Amino acid sequence: MPADINSNQKLQELKDTQSERDDRNIAIDRVGVKALRFPVEVREKHGGTQRTVATTSLAVHLPEHFKGTHMSRFVEVLNSHGNCLDVREMKTVPEELLERLDASRAHVEFQFPFFRTKLAPVTGKGGVLDYEVKFEVEASSDGSSDFICTVMVPVATLCPCSKAISEYGAHNQRGLVTFAVRAKQPIWVEDLIDLVESSASCELYSLLKRPDEKYVTERAYDNPVFVEDLVRNVASKANAQDNIIWYRVEAENYESIHNHNAYAMIEHTAE
Repeated sequence: MPADINSNQKLQELKDTQSERDDRNIAIDRVGVKALRFPVEVREKHGGTQRTVATTSLAVHLPEHFKGTHMSRFVEVLNSHGNCLDVREMKTVPEELLERLDASRAHVEFQFPFFRTKLAPVTGKGGVLDYEVKFEVEASSDGSSDFICTVMVPVATLCPCSKAISEYGAHNQRGLVTFAVRAKQPIWVEDLIDLVESSASCELYSLLKRPDEKYVTERAYDNPVFVEDLVRNVASKANAQDNIIWYRVEAENYESIHNHNAYAMIEHTAE
């Protein structure tokens, strides 16, 4: 008997515990695998692509009568796309999970570093800066789907109160803005990053010479923002874009003169 036929027969004889019935009558909203790293290829706005590595999560809804899901199938679906998943294929992954696991809903997340070369504001020296980006894709057996793009953008802020009460100087700090959106049409990661950076006291750079450092210091001083101002600035710019139908913007300032952080959040759905 050929070895492959013998192996298939033995596999069929193995007990399938996951498919056994569960009598607690409790469905599970999401069950699957997390923290699986996988290479992805992301399109850039100006026509290029960059290869990076995503930390992925894949899950499905599990009905109350099933004891468990088949974890290996999540990995099989992901690996069926080869050794590099194009961002345009990501929406097909939850659709394939629906079929492979006979599920009513599937949810996948891909979080990865996204790199941009930024030119220093005065000298024009180039340096690479990284941002965290997350794509969340959900599909349902009724044909509906959902996509959320999130960018995590480091910025600089300067305190308006400190500037107003100090005879000279003002305290500033780095902050992190987390901006998640749903859009009618595909939206570029670079555009979301630019929107956030233009809302802060000053954007960050990886390489600054002395003339550049003078510029960013003075720019932040001329554009003081509270954490409240920061989220409102982002929200105002998002409200002006018809393509964005939902957003959640969070800002956290890593305070330089306190042992706590300042935080603000706005969530909005377009009417």
